[in-house]
Amino acid sequence: MAWKLESDRPIYTQLLEMIEQKIITGEYPLGSKLPSVRELAAEASVNPNTMQRAMAELENRKLIITNRTAGRCVTDDANIIDEIRKGRANQYTANYIEKMTELKFRREEIIDLIREGDIK
Repeated sequence: MAWKLESDRPIYTQLLEMIEQKIITGEYPLGSKLPSVRELAAEASVNPNTMQRAMAELENRKLIITNRTAGRCVTDDANIIDEIRKGRANQYTANYIEKMTELKFRREEIIDLIREGDIK
């Protein structure tokens, strides 16, 4: 995943979301060692302190674990990752339904569109 950062939101929040995405999609598998903060910061072209802030939040969310001798690793708890993945899916679904409701679609019509869907 490319590090496409937008200027309208805090950089550390975007980094957090991007790394979280890599974890929940398996690009960074369960229990795998993560690149160092410096490596990730260089890859994303951001200040290491900004990357460190994102990593600290990932640790607070229990997605990553810091081992003093081995560096940072992705959690090996699949339940944590599954909960975050489902939460993100619920958020995307709510956003979709909100937009469709703004277009004056009823819930039944939205469901029909998904069932018939030519969704790509």
